[in-house]
Amino acid sequence: MLDTQVTKAPPSLLYMVKQVELVVRSHLDELVRPSGITALQYTALTVLERHDGLSAAQLARDSFVTAQSIADLVRSLEGRGLVRRERNPQSRRELLILLTDSGRELLARHAGPVRELEERMVRDLTAHQTEQFRQALTKAWHALS
Repeated sequence: MLDTQVTKAPPSLLYMVKQVELVVRSHLDELVRPSGITALQYTALTVLERHDGLSAAQLARDSFVTAQSIADLVRSLEGRGLVRRERNPQSRRELLILLTDSGRELLARHAGPVRELEERMVRDLTAHQTEQFRQALTKAWHALS
């Protein structure tokens, strides 16, 4: 009798990255839902926390959403008082999106639980492996950007 066991190929890295992204988004949605925002809105707020005063196009790129989606997202955040828009002094036609104090307070409230989620994600990795993981993800992102 022939051995018909077939060795299955491991899942592709693209598939595995998507699995991680989906489970992170699910947990993040759960964490921020009590504040009335989504994981995508939270991501946009964290982008503004690092780089305040972005154009809608820049915020869309850095938040991983389309230009069309960012308009609705910003409108919703602005309606909740988490961001504000003001004219760019260098280009009067362009509006810049800025984080408000309320937006900063919301981020501060979620900083601990979000940090715990990230720590949970890498808890089986050593500090060195976590840093290697961070570097590998950065290199992968740069290779495709």
